[in-house]
Amino acid sequence: MAEISIAEALKSAIAEEMRRDPSVFCLGEDEDIPFGMGGAFTVTSGLGDEFGSNVRIPNQNGKGYTVKGADDIGNVRVLNTPISEIMLAGVCVGSAMAGMRPVADLQYGDFLFCMMDQLVNQAAKMCYMSNGQVHVPMVMRAPCGATNRGAQHAQSLESYFVHVPGLKVICPSTAYDAKGMMKQAIRDENPVLVFEHKLLYGGKRKEAGQLSASGEVPDGDYTVEFGKAAVRREGKDITIVANLLMWYKAMQAAEELKKEGISCEIIDPRSLVPFDYDTVLASLEKTGKLMIVQEDHYNLGWGAQLEAYIAENAITLLDAPVTRIAAYDCPIPFSPTLENYVIPSVDRILEGARKLARL
Repeated sequence: MAEISIAEALKSAIAEEMRRDPSVFCLGEDEDIPFGMGGAFTVTSGLGDEFGSNVRIPNQNGKGYTVKGADDIGNVRVLNTPISEIMLAGVCVGSAMAGMRPVADLQYGDFLFCMMDQLVNQAAKMCYMSNGQVHVPMVMRAPCGATNRGAQHAQSLESYFVHVPGLKVICPSTAYDAKGMMKQAIRDENPVLVFEHKLLYGGKRKEAGQLSASGEVPDGDYTVEFGKAAVRREGKDITIVANLLMWYKAMQAAEELKKEGISCEIIDPRSLVPFDYDTVLASLEKTGKLMIVQEDHYNLGWGAQLEAYIAENAITLLDAPVTRIAAYDCPIPFSPTLENYVIPSVDRILEGARKLARL
């Protein structure tokens, strides 16, 4: 066991899977170039030293170049790509169909919109359209969440892809889950989108408002099954379902609410497709009250699907209407003050929980 960050846990998972399976390879913008960061958030830094890189490094004497890592281009399994997300997705879909297992790194999850046809019309549907003869075992890593970068670099897009049959959607938020779920994603025969919050990486790139999500992670091989939620805190009065950064904020709120005699059970779904409804229902049998907290927008977010499921299948478990805390339905502002207003805060969770407790 070692205490490592989420960024280090993701890197460990990818490296171990590349050693285990020669069909696994990484690609993306700034994956591992000299003096680069290893992707936008340092996850792939150093992988080129072991698995080769297609970058030529100028020799110190100014004469000629040295190829980093691999003896020949055929051994390169860490590929730096141009800034072309449509090309990145196309390479992933094509190579996965041909028997490879690509792990792609987007600099920002917002750029998923540049590859919607490849993800939604190709990767998600190919197995169905081929009657199971063709699989697309690809992983698309997408940093998400608001970090003072403005409307085009701050979105939480999970709900767009929860809607698409054929895609699996996961959102690991601890170092243990990051490694185990990434290994599970790479081994899956289906396309998997991995949403990783920028403020939880804990890597060499420091972010304002960054939280410590480091934790103990086994050195050996293990996986975390999709569709199994984690109960982060047990309670008896209110069930709070929150993913990524939001369950950390919910935990802060729960500590304050405990002083007021309100006991909250915190559930981190970890996996949005497949979703673990049973764990939520088991909690509601104790509490009778449900709050959903998401950084995604309020209108038709993944929490709306959970609320609809409860209404259709277990409404008798509820003693009060469901409360949803989400980002307001507007573009994420660039102004830090306005961003903090739009994104769910600990204070908004506290206010919502107190109202719900009184019902």
